[in-house]
Amino acid sequence: MTRAEFFVAPANALALAALDDWAHWPQSKMLLVGPSGAGKSHLAQIWASDAGARMIAGADLAGADLPALSAATRVVVEDAEAVAGNDRAETALFHLHNLLAQSPGGALLLTAAAPPRDWGLRLPDLLSRMQAAPVTRIEAPDDTLLSAVLIKLFADRQLTVQPNLIPYLLARMPRSIGAARAVVAVLDARALAEGRPVTRALAAELLDSGDAE
Repeated sequence: MTRAEFFVAPANALALAALDDWAHWPQSKMLLVGPSGAGKSHLAQIWASDAGARMIAGADLAGADLPALSAATRVVVEDAEAVAGNDRAETALFHLHNLLAQSPGGALLLTAAAPPRDWGLRLPDLLSRMQAAPVTRIEAPDDTLLSAVLIKLFADRQLTVQPNLIPYLLARMPRSIGAARAVVAVLDARALAEGRPVTRALAAELLDSGDAE
């Protein structure tokens, strides 16, 4: 999940620009919101690499060593909405937020599928801080982005495919980058096992059987 492997498209260009401008984030924090499979984790990895940040899942915050985590100065909390309803996790995110806000050069990036008002947070102080965070959005991948991803994934496996395969897959696969990776992996595995080329006919067999989901 490097910058070189990230395809810039209308669905994600604004979010990438917002993360690249992290030195000017209001209150040194940013919330990246978008649907599952849109590329939030990839963007978060790019930012973590650029900023030298530590990464942690929201579900793991309850047991985290907050002083050690905040010592990194810059932190990514992925799937931050997972803290909702867990008193220890909500309190941990509240304290992590405050520790980073007080640290010179500190920055906090959070990823989530929805804005904080929809997380179900019970700690009022945490809710107010999350709602005050600036938001950038990444949209579900469009055909241009998914086409580029599919072509790159096939090329990475040294597979040459028929031109009609890509639009065929786009019309039938789930609309996510994760789904594109899964479809290509299954097609490659089946083609190797059966000694067949990756074709539209093979894709039809897999999609009809549900093996490519």
